[in-house]
Amino acid sequence: IAMRRQKGFTLIELLIVVAIIGIIAAIAIPNLLNAINRSRQKRTMADIRTIGTAAEAYAVDWSFYPNNNDTDEAITATWGTLIAPIYVKKVPDADGWRYPIYVRSQSRFYTVASAARDKVFETSLGSTTYSRPPTTDMDCDILYSNGTFMSYPEGVLTD
Repeated sequence: IAMRRQKGFTLIELLIVVAIIGIIAAIAIPNLLNAINRSRQKRTMADIRTIGTAAEAYAVDWSFYPNNNDTDEAITATWGTLIAPIYVKKVPDADGWRYPIYVRSQSRFYTVASAARDKVFETSLGSTTYSRPPTTDMDCDILYSNGTFMSYPEGVLTD
């Protein structure tokens, strides 16, 4: 009686394949998470720039920026009805991490900001401590004031 050779993979072969897939996943997942956070940051910066452009257009027509009496408030609470739908079709109300975008303004100055990934502002939007050197920290606040980004993470980002 002749024995037939069974076809299939041995346990060792399967374990080797699973180990290789695990090594590839361990390398790829941190890069994927960094790319996701980086895309959220870029989307937030684009939304904030859009809000700033709408504020500038508002100021051209009215000779002053939309005013919220120099207090930190969510964008929809104050500017939402002032700049939409005339200067921007829909005001972006949340950043890439689904946290509200905040604004602080007077007649001649405005600041639009996101608390970024950690969802905690480093200080009040009216503070002058935001003028600091560039950082690679993903939790850095994204701050846009009078047409310029004052604070945002740049370069190779760290967690």
